Formats: sequence, C-alpha cells, structure tokens
Amino acid sequence: MPTWISRTLALLAGLAATAPVRADIVTHLPAQPAKVIALTFDGCEAKGQPAWLDEKIAAFLEAQHIPATLFVTGLFAKRNADRLGQLSRAGLIEIENHSWDHPRHLEHLDPAAIATQLADTDAAIESVSGRKPRFFRFPGGHYDARALAAVEGHGLTTVHWSWESGDPARDLTPERLTGWVLSKTRPGDVLIFHINGRAPATAAALPAMVAELKRRGFSFARLDEVLK
Repeated sequence: MPTWISRTLALLAGLAATAPVRADIVTHLPAQPAKVIALTFDGCEAKGQPAWLDEKIAAFLEAQHIPATLFVTGLFAKRNADRLGQLSRAGLIEIENHSWDHPRHLEHLDPAAIATQLADTDAAIESVSGRKPRFFRFPGGHYDARALAAVEGHGLTTVHWSWESGDPARDLTPERLTGWVLSKTRPGDVLIFHINGRAPATAAALPAMVAELKRRGFSFARLDEVLK
C-alpha cells in the first residue's frame, strides 16, 4: 500500500481503520453480467466545520452522464440543499445517509442519539431529494454490533467500500490517485471519494480515471440500481 494511503488512514477520520467487515455490510456489488462498479462520494460536514459541495466534481458527473451515489451528512445536505436537489432531480445522483454531523465514533453514542442522527439526516435528505434514503455509511467506517443493529432497525442498509482511495491526502496528486484507482478497481467494486471540498486531487483526477475505466470496459451504476 502506498505510504500516502497509510498516512491518510492513520490521520483522517473519514478513512480511519475500521472494524472487521461483516457479511451484513455491503462492500461489493452483487454479481452483474457486465463490469459494473459504483462511484460513491462522501459529503462530510461536522459541527463547526462548514463544507461545500465540490462543483467541479458535480459538473463533471453531469456533463459525462455518470451515475453516482452521494453519502452526505445532514449538515451538508442543509448547506448544499439547492445543488443537491438539482443533482437528485436530474436522476443521475442518489443521496444517502452519512449521519447528521459526522461523529468520529457514532457507535459510542447512546441509542437515542444514534436514532436522532439517522432520523434527522433522513428528513434533511428527503426534503432535498424527495426520497427517503435506503443506505447508510458510518463516519470513518467505525461501528459495533449495537450501532449496526440500530441502523438496520431504522430500515437502512450499511454500505462501505471495497478499498480506500485515500483522496483526502493533501500531498496526493491527480496522477497518483488515478494510478492507484486503476490498479485496484475490479468488477463489482464500491469506490469511495469525497465531494466536500477536502479532496483536492479528486476533481482533477476524475476525467482521466473515468475515461480509462470506460476503455477497460467498466460501467457505472448508482447503488439503488444494483442493490435491491
């Protein structure tokens, strides 16, 4: 694993080390007849840390008609409501639940607080997109059995990722990010990036990355298209 991936995992809550993957957490898509992968983007906003949607990424997805899934916090949904609503209504983007304010360890909260994190974010997303979320991603990938059961009891399926892109790393270049992603991607993978303005290489990397993935025969799908 490249050193910049290791540093990112150690330093950033968004891609911190996680609990062992369980069978009831989705990290890969079901088998498909084609080489389908899912592009997912986290829109993280914590208390006191305003975050805005990366317009370069959004515009690229729109222009290239690339379906994608956004996991956003409730705070991020409120701050970026107009643009998220546009993207959702266009039909290419689905918006899913990533907690209300990105607590580093959601699993340490009491049951009532977890329920509030889920319900308030569902409401914020539904007000923006017109649909209730189906999927949830734990902040930082941190969970325990109790928190996972709470998410399932709320009616959400937990979706994480196949492997880390490491895109929040400040010293990461678009070329290195592209090379890493192309070396790792396999059919059925769930890719994770960030769309909250704190992943400087991602927008610049996407055009070449997507073009090469297409050349290799990959196609893209929203999670709600392939997880029934």
